[in-house]
Amino acid sequence: MRVPKRLQPLVDDGMIDEVISQLMSGKEADVYVVRCGDDVRCAKVFKEASQRSFKQAVQYQEGRKVRNSRRARAMSKKTQYGQKEQESAWLNAEVEALYQLAAAGVRVPKPYGFIDGVLLMELITDAEGFVAPRLDDVTLSAEEAKIWHQQVIEEIVRMLCAGLVHGDLSEFNVLLDAHGPVIIDLPQAVNAAGNNSASMMLERDVNTMRAYFGRFAPELLKTEFAREMWSLYETGKLHADSQLTGTYAYSDTNTDVNELMAVIDAASEEERERLERLRAE
Repeated sequence: MRVPKRLQPLVDDGMIDEVISQLMSGKEADVYVVRCGDDVRCAKVFKEASQRSFKQAVQYQEGRKVRNSRRARAMSKKTQYGQKEQESAWLNAEVEALYQLAAAGVRVPKPYGFIDGVLLMELITDAEGFVAPRLDDVTLSAEEAKIWHQQVIEEIVRMLCAGLVHGDLSEFNVLLDAHGPVIIDLPQAVNAAGNNSASMMLERDVNTMRAYFGRFAPELLKTEFAREMWSLYETGKLHADSQLTGTYAYSDTNTDVNELMAVIDAASEEERERLERLRAE
């Protein structure tokens, strides 16, 4: 096929030898199947900022570290340079997340480089060597649903132990290769320890997966893996090989508002008396 304009520099530099076909076109990026030497890979071409929109970008970016102080100051302003730097940081987040998760043993596509808004990475294939389908494109038996759901939960646990939450996990960004689920699309991955919305996003990810697999195995709809794994994570007891039960004991203890207000009032009165003693001295 004709080489897309954004891929031409990589072809000229010898990083890509042939553009075989377009795999998909989305709101945020176009993906192509390419040949690099003897290997067939995929090239994810991120669209220009003016052509796409990331929902709640500020919420996702909370807790991300910017190594250069000048860049950090620029990103906090709405100058042209600052917006460009913010865009660059956002796109680099997926590359960094892929390397971080691959090193932690999470099943994600192996990244091979990020050049001028193009991410070269492993092409995920099925048992026959064809492009692996998304979960949304397959019909599962109840037994398959339970097996793949368990594997997805294990991958989410590994991600969390590596310090990241996907943030937008669904049946549309999980591929199914010969060995099970592979998680893709990570530009919105959040810092589990540094983002105040991390627990909410984790619960949304886990429960979205629960709802999908629950279509085929309704008993999964009763599980509470999100609350269980976050509770273990908060207390430092979650490990990559933790065996979860899918249950979570909710506290039956309701906060006594009157008692809480009494404690606050007592503390305020104590502080008022302390200040009066200081003035009297």
